[in-house]
Amino acid sequence: MKTGEVSDAELAAQPAAYWTGLAYEALIAFTRARQAEFGFTQPQFWLLRNLSKNDLSPDGHGMTIPELREAMKSYLRPEDDLEAESKVLLEHGWSTRDGDGRLWITEAGEKTRTEWKEHAPAIRDLIHRGIDDADYVTALKVLRQLIHNTSTPAPDRTGR
Repeated sequence: MKTGEVSDAELAAQPAAYWTGLAYEALIAFTRARQAEFGFTQPQFWLLRNLSKNDLSPDGHGMTIPELREAMKSYLRPEDDLEAESKVLLEHGWSTRDGDGRLWITEAGEKTRTEWKEHAPAIRDLIHRGIDDADYVTALKVLRQLIHNTSTPAPDRTGR
């Protein structure tokens, strides 16, 4: 269903979860397809980001796959295979693995992470095409309020 085929009143009555689910899947698929065009996967990028002291790593120390999985648990997808993705990083010399199974980002990996990060603004621009910043901010505020409304206990039947 296209939004232009229904009235604003009809859209207002539709479930947010349906549309946020569709949006999530579409955005992830789009982002991953653009990254694949540039020659990398989203999980590979996340691995490098989480290993880099210049990005998400709190201390720059190596991490095991279980530690990386835990660090990324809020955004990993079920199909993301960190062990397989880490092998690609190792094969390209973007990371090393020590005797304790910890992955460490290499200088080449840091350079690659920086290069891959340079694609993010172009991908964002494509996603945001036709949406001004004020509308985007409003949409995010609405989503945040929906999250807040569903994260707090519902009032009882008396409205308390």
